[in-house]
Amino acid sequence: MVAGLKELAREILGRLEKGEGALLETRIGKEGLSRRILPWQGESLSCSLSGEEGVVLEPVVPEPRLLILGAGHISLALAEFAAKAGFRVTVADDRPSFANPGRFPWAERVLCLSFEEAFQAVEIHGATFIVIVTRGHQHDLLCLKKALGTRAAYIGMIGSRRRVRGTMELLEEEGFPREQLERVHAPIGLPIASETPVEVAVSILAQLIQVRRSKGNLPEPEGEVLQALAREEDPPAAMATIIQAKGSVPRKAGARLLLWRDGRTMGTVGGGCGEGEVIQLARRLMASGGHALYSVDLTAEVAAEEGMVCGGVLTLLVEAL
Repeated sequence: MVAGLKELAREILGRLEKGEGALLETRIGKEGLSRRILPWQGESLSCSLSGEEGVVLEPVVPEPRLLILGAGHISLALAEFAAKAGFRVTVADDRPSFANPGRFPWAERVLCLSFEEAFQAVEIHGATFIVIVTRGHQHDLLCLKKALGTRAAYIGMIGSRRRVRGTMELLEEEGFPREQLERVHAPIGLPIASETPVEVAVSILAQLIQVRRSKGNLPEPEGEVLQALAREEDPPAAMATIIQAKGSVPRKAGARLLLWRDGRTMGTVGGGCGEGEVIQLARRLMASGGHALYSVDLTAEVAAEEGMVCGGVLTLLVEAL
């Protein structure tokens, strides 16, 4: 395995568990690859190549976590939609008939606690999104005060414009700074003229995605791949990583494909004929060792011949481990 990759994967996983990101630097040289972890300060993925040499900087970011405070009808739809969109969902409410796993099969955790206790039970970090949709104004106010004391990536609260304005004025009178209150998305959700609970949930999820994607060109979290790289037993024998993606392509830069000698794979770099070519190269490298830069052309003419709807070019780093 590339020197230190297992240890680097373990360190990155530790940071992700704390809600921290990491910046993985890979230097590609004629003599081989070298890697190190740098602090992530909001950088997007970047790749600088000159011939067969270059530097790749990959941000590795935590999976987004969603804390829904309140377990009513909006929460039912939001928990399902958000889980399908890649959020790890926790729902909290103090009513046993509402806060139970049977009612929320899409949630990772369902907490039947007071809202104050819920904040103590959940670790809130920079990848946490908080949605406040409780059954009453006093509960909303308590949750909002608690949320403002966290470093959550998003805080949203349901309510009419009049009620929201009154809440903000009250908090400002209590000493909450204006810049802190401006973090709150309220009334919650994107303005899509939503009326039903399901429509409101859609508007909220749309806003969550908008905030999440506003962070820039970030790769998707691939915790399963990192876990496989960090394992002591049964390590993969080769890895392919997309380091540049131009045009309309099926996978973004940062996507990985792991391969084992027995034919197993994990992850994908786009599928189809292009991925088949990458797998063939990876298997050759398993035998010979080393690494290679490889380009997959999915431009409109090639894509049309293969019956694909995408069109672009992928540059991959393929390496034996």
